[in-house]
Amino acid sequence: NSLRLHHRIHTGEKPFTCTECGKSFSQRCSLQLHSRTHTGHNPYVCTECGKRFSSNTGLRAHMRTHTGVKPYACTECGKFFSDSSTLRRHQNTHKAEKPFTCTECGKGFTLKDNLHRHHRIHTGEKPFTCAECGKSYSQSNNLIKHQMIHTGVKPFSCSECGKSFAFKEGLRNHQAIHMRRNHSAAQNVTECSL
Repeated sequence: NSLRLHHRIHTGEKPFTCTECGKSFSQRCSLQLHSRTHTGHNPYVCTECGKRFSSNTGLRAHMRTHTGVKPYACTECGKFFSDSSTLRRHQNTHKAEKPFTCTECGKGFTLKDNLHRHHRIHTGEKPFTCAECGKSYSQSNNLIKHQMIHTGVKPFSCSECGKSFAFKEGLRNHQAIHMRRNHSAAQNVTECSL
């Protein structure tokens, strides 16, 4: 049976087809897992935020957004990622043709816009200015983040204690504290029960 499953890797045979959408799979269990996307059956629940998942793998990957753990490293540049799919997407940037080269440092880019954005590092250009306080940024996304300081909007709330944050990173760092405390408390309970 396992030899037949392995053989399907080479042949590309996918005999199990979803009756809802027509997508095919090489294993029955993969089809069963996929069918949950149609039924909405998500039995795996995140204890931190309550988000539900159809697979244990999905839940484990999601938990890393709370802990900040990034176990997947790019062998090309050493950058770390929280999940394998993001790592693979990143690795493609190393393989891609990079026709746009920085005349200052020689770094290559796949898109002209990315080269233009990078070039600001060398020129010090900061074209995105806050109308409220005059502070300038080289990238528009940094200005958008900064402006939340003036509005006082804190859209990211901790499900455990209710504390709010203007930035997702702030919430993630804060939740890591809860995770460490909860993990530490769980270890102490285990130690006491021995």
